[in-house]
Amino acid sequence: MSRLPVRKTYKLYIGGAFPRSESGRTYDAEGQNVARGSRKDVRDAVRAARGAQPGWAAATAYNRGQVIYRLAEMIEARAAEFAELSSGRDEVERSIDRIVWYAGWADKLPQVLGGSNPVAGPYFNFTVPEPTGVVAVLAPNEPPLLGLVTRLLPPLVGGNAVVVVASETRPLAAIELAEAIATSDVPGGVVNLLTGQHAELAPVLASHMDVNAIDLCGADGDGPELERLAADNVKRVVRGRADVQSPWEIASFLELKTVWHPMGQ
Repeated sequence: MSRLPVRKTYKLYIGGAFPRSESGRTYDAEGQNVARGSRKDVRDAVRAARGAQPGWAAATAYNRGQVIYRLAEMIEARAAEFAELSSGRDEVERSIDRIVWYAGWADKLPQVLGGSNPVAGPYFNFTVPEPTGVVAVLAPNEPPLLGLVTRLLPPLVGGNAVVVVASETRPLAAIELAEAIATSDVPGGVVNLLTGQHAELAPVLASHMDVNAIDLCGADGDGPELERLAADNVKRVVRGRADVQSPWEIASFLELKTVWHPMGQ
């Protein structure tokens, strides 16, 4: 007797859990019913990110690098599944390599971006990079996995917590990535992933008063309006690209704090 296979339910990823949208809505994408996030889902994700961000920022840079490297290991173990949900094995391998590359930068950022500054007085003067806080990311529609990884890793490695709106047309790879994140030692709430319509979710994130920065890589033609909404609480606005790998991408989501300290006698 033949059996019907159990179909996967594609949910959101908020606070380390996989809830359905509070609205109960779904939409069709890639032949599957995918959760369609709502305004309340955005608020829940930002709240989870805000609660998790201090602990993630307080972890040693070396530890953050280890945790992110573990994510690469988890994707490598499920490479065949990711290949089916993206453009193929090459995109998966490039995504893994990009995660490993950014993991290696976690404990090198202070040396590159910070420093000791000469001043005219009996003081030590240091510049120290610090995370911006909660970062919203609008992932590009293509490539579905590599584009998401490229925009997620820079704020994450710098100690920020992230709320991501996945590719609207190709969200399945992002949900698969959320499952890898959930089992890769990334603390719950540090990464939150929403699926749904960018036109509905992006303005809520851009105007949210507890979001400190927003990456408009996947904004398409809505960028100017989202920038206007972001100006209400002076968010940092980043127009990221899906094909860039650079430590300066991490710097886009960091603040540089200058510290003065008197010299001892």
